[in-house]
Amino acid sequence: MPDADLVLVTHEHGDHLDPDAIAAVRTEETVVVYSRSCDGRVDGAIVLDNGETRTEHGIGIEAVPAYNLVHMYHPKGNGNAYVITFGETRVFIGGDTENTPEMMALENIDVAFLPMNLPYTMTPEMVAEAAKAFRPRVLYPYHFGSTDPNELVRLLDGVEGIEIRIREMS
Repeated sequence: MPDADLVLVTHEHGDHLDPDAIAAVRTEETVVVYSRSCDGRVDGAIVLDNGETRTEHGIGIEAVPAYNLVHMYHPKGNGNAYVITFGETRVFIGGDTENTPEMMALENIDVAFLPMNLPYTMTPEMVAEAAKAFRPRVLYPYHFGSTDPNELVRLLDGVEGIEIRIREMS
């Protein structure tokens, strides 16, 4: 991996917070931002609570609550999703969440990364509902484990203006 200018950590679970992976891409100038649930786990990291914003390296960072409504693996107030803004581009990174009211109310999202990993995050139906609500131009389902991403493609068939990109998970 190349050196990172900015590292965003959504919550404390080991598949999201890996201090060794952060160390491998971190330099003196790297800014690490994480949720309150990670506090104290990475030296020099900045805690960003739900609803807070800041700018680092010219990139706007907005912490959006990430939590479960149905599958209670991620309690409200524990983790962050992020909207990052660089130039005119707004990117939503969902972390581990379900289709929360805060996410459904997002506006002007160009690219969205939405988790689809049962039972920990969203079903394909939840991802489709969220995508229809805030209408990102490009949608990347991720963290989908054994959930078939083609189900999401089927659910969004005929929905104009949302390009779905599926990356091979390894």
